[in-house]
Amino acid sequence: MVGAGLSGAVIGRELADHGYQVTVVDSRDHIGGNCHTERDAETGVLVHVYGPHIFHTDDEEVWTYVNDYETFLPFKNRVKTTSKGRVYSLPVNLHTINQFFGKAMRPDEAYAFITEEQADTSIEDPQTFEEQALRFVGKELYEAFFKGYTIKQWGCHPSELPASILKRLPVRFNYDDNYFFHKFQGMPENGYTAMIERILDHPAITVKLGVTFERGMAAEFDHVFYSGPLDGYFDYSLGRLGYRTLDFERFTYSGDYQGCAVMNYADEAVPFTRITEHKHFAPWERHEKSVCYREYSRFAEAGDIPYYPIRQVREKELLGKYVELADRTGGVTFVGRLGTYRYLDMDVTIRESLDAARGFLACISNGRAVPAFFQRPL
Repeated sequence: MVGAGLSGAVIGRELADHGYQVTVVDSRDHIGGNCHTERDAETGVLVHVYGPHIFHTDDEEVWTYVNDYETFLPFKNRVKTTSKGRVYSLPVNLHTINQFFGKAMRPDEAYAFITEEQADTSIEDPQTFEEQALRFVGKELYEAFFKGYTIKQWGCHPSELPASILKRLPVRFNYDDNYFFHKFQGMPENGYTAMIERILDHPAITVKLGVTFERGMAAEFDHVFYSGPLDGYFDYSLGRLGYRTLDFERFTYSGDYQGCAVMNYADEAVPFTRITEHKHFAPWERHEKSVCYREYSRFAEAGDIPYYPIRQVREKELLGKYVELADRTGGVTFVGRLGTYRYLDMDVTIRESLDAARGFLACISNGRAVPAFFQRPL
């Protein structure tokens, strides 16, 4: 298993449970990948080191799986946003609409107001992010909550982004301010690293940290599951796939800095996209001091941690070439967010990892070749 994050841990545990000897290597000095959590020595706050990870899913098997290894306590993600000096609830809901427009509309009145008076109905087939937003919420809400934030997050104008990025327009005509709508939502009581440590706790699993995988090492194993960057496996021989990365400006505060876990900053003039206050991700704990991150998004350069695959036309063309190369390689299966160059929530990562392990076992049992991908990147 190349990578000690969710993909490597879950697949490794499944195969260890079926009698395989598993070695997990990771170039970092800790397990957990970007889900890594650690207790801050100064404040006692449990910090999401690489930015917040909030667990939400409708997949009952996955929910049962994570709870087998860690106690998940209730957590609802109630995001706020600051726009032009005023604070609003996200996603855009009835409270946001009434507050923004200075009204007291009922749900049906607000729906009619947005769809008939605000939305740009002349846009019949939205092709860009901007057109999608204008079509469904209109110019005022788009410019207040979507435009500036999107420019900062993606480094380009919303008119250059596909409409698919705004898949489900986050607008509700009730007072529900729970950011997610999944059946199961929560946070691990002792953090994700504690959970992944238990997943990896098996006599047939060996974990080696601070070890950078090189392709020549594959000869030592029957099969490799690779959760690092797909292009990195091939030494970027065809060029680099595009990613956005994040820079975090950490600061502490004596008291409660913002009263919520996540505060977005929608104005383009504010250079960061949001501030996260980590003690609010564990509301069952009490801490006098606080740890906060200001979050900045930019294009990933060599040596940066890749976070969000860009997946625009140029990247998809290059991705296709790497997929062809991977299909011809043999002996390795690419998994996870980086291995398949797709944005994946944690529950989907676990689901695909369980499916990949089961797919591998089925291939071995039936004498079939193990594919390079159980989930195709394109």
